[in-house]
Amino acid sequence: MLQSLRHSMPILDWGRRYSRDQLSNDLVAAVIVTIMLIPQSLAYALLAGLPAEAGIYASIVPILLYTVFGTSPSLAVGPVAVVSLLTAAAISDVAQQGTMGYATAALSLAFLSGVILLVMGMFRLGFLANFLSHPVIAGFITASGLLIAASQLRHLFGVQAGGDTLIELMETLLPQLGSANLVTLAIGVPAVGFLFWVRRGLKPALRRAGLGPRLSDVIAKAGPVAAVLVTTLLTWGLGLQDRGVAIVGEVPRSLPPFTLPDVSPALLTQLFVPALLISIIGFVESISVAQTLAARKGQRIDPDQELIGLGAANLGAAFTGGYPVTGGFARSVVNDDAGAATPAAGAFTALGLAFAAAFLTPLVHFLPKATLAATIIVAVLGLVDFSILRRTWAYSRGDFWAVAVTIILTLVFGVETGVSAGVLISILLHLLKTSKPHVAEVGLVPGTHHFRNVDRHPVATDPSVLSLRVDESLYFVNARFLEDCVMNRLTEGTPVRHVVLMCSAVNEIDFSALESLESLDATLARRGIRLHLSEVKGPVMDRLKASHFLAHLSGEVFLSQYDAWCRLAPQAATEGGDAATGCGPLGGAGSLASPAPRDKITAADT
Repeated sequence: MLQSLRHSMPILDWGRRYSRDQLSNDLVAAVIVTIMLIPQSLAYALLAGLPAEAGIYASIVPILLYTVFGTSPSLAVGPVAVVSLLTAAAISDVAQQGTMGYATAALSLAFLSGVILLVMGMFRLGFLANFLSHPVIAGFITASGLLIAASQLRHLFGVQAGGDTLIELMETLLPQLGSANLVTLAIGVPAVGFLFWVRRGLKPALRRAGLGPRLSDVIAKAGPVAAVLVTTLLTWGLGLQDRGVAIVGEVPRSLPPFTLPDVSPALLTQLFVPALLISIIGFVESISVAQTLAARKGQRIDPDQELIGLGAANLGAAFTGGYPVTGGFARSVVNDDAGAATPAAGAFTALGLAFAAAFLTPLVHFLPKATLAATIIVAVLGLVDFSILRRTWAYSRGDFWAVAVTIILTLVFGVETGVSAGVLISILLHLLKTSKPHVAEVGLVPGTHHFRNVDRHPVATDPSVLSLRVDESLYFVNARFLEDCVMNRLTEGTPVRHVVLMCSAVNEIDFSALESLESLDATLARRGIRLHLSEVKGPVMDRLKASHFLAHLSGEVFLSQYDAWCRLAPQAATEGGDAATGCGPLGGAGSLASPAPRDKITAADT
């Protein structure tokens, strides 16, 4: 029971071994991440269409709950740009921004996301995230980064604009550029430039000035805070809010309140699909960064427990005035680089944010929204990666089109359409790739027991034996393809008397494929040809034994392809015995032929 409890609550495992050195490292990391997270939390809440304090609330209790249930020592949970954008897109369809219903819908979305993640974790459904391929995720994040950056331009120019797609944003923004507030522009544009320089140039400059790496890193991470302080002081001191500069305004000075989401069936039904997308995308982003950072230190991440940790975090956000959260890439990397040794670093970060929520929020009253917009723009443009188009074009045209279509649909039709299309594209690509598996005719490599593609290697073949290597599991999508592939090879008057399916790459044969094999066996038998299998894996053989297929199979099942060759190739049995193998001399059992014509099996060639 204790072991099960430790598995469900990892804090009971790492907490009993917690050391003073780990405490020191976690505290330093917490200070750095807290400094970084304060302006980010405010900015991402505004991106989601919520009051600024919702971002801080969503970064306190959720982090504490992840500390208890999560497995990554470096993952920093809280509001992130993409989930904030998805949140705004989801709840803008059910409530008007700025109303109580809008905030309640955000709580309900977090609640539903938390429930979905918990259910996935309890039923060990983390594999569902694999339905979003990496190219599709990369394309979606790139397009989302562009959408987010475009949505923040209105704050830089001090104009009113909106929309869920790039076209809508540009249609409402461009006509108003002529009436841009120059004072707001004078704050926002330098803030963008400063933050870009901080991200790339400040740390090297500090190192050249003689500062140590740890101090240089802390100062560089505090760059956004410096931008917040300077622009807030300028706005307050010069009264820029009276000249049209939009400010954050009053932020309640309090710890996260207790809130109740609306769990009415009508609202939850409307939010279910967006919540599912947010859950899957958030989990994919979290587990990707968590596993990457864990690999650096030789640590292990439990994906199903991560689902539970993120589910608990989202439930925490739902009952404490927040909105959907997940593990953020940038802050997690910062957390890891700053030396976070255990999930306790997140708990210390939550305490720092709680202190800020209770005592420091009046200081952001005069914070310009243009500065927060600059913070968001700099953060999300780091996610934009158009090089994925070049790399996928060079490697796989199918993956290239998956990326390109996802980017275009997200920009033109919005994030929900983009990510939904991305899931469908990922599934369709898988079905397309596996619907026509590569099937290679193989022959014996002289002097070995190995069989290779006749189109690539000079190998020994026998005219009476057709050996085919199937490089894919057999299931309903490709069952008929294999049958057609074999029959197309057997032309009229063929000398083939044995067809051997080499199943070393077949991990599963479903019922549809089984019926197709039975049909193939019967068709071949009517032509006087026997069907054989070789190198069938244990689990696949167990399934075949549970059917009547083996009892009616016209041929045999061989342990190895070489055994099949020795038994079925006449020349291998007659050209002298081999004491080691019990077969004919290696390489002597058949003609050492040039590569066979490519049209014998399939256009694929490996």
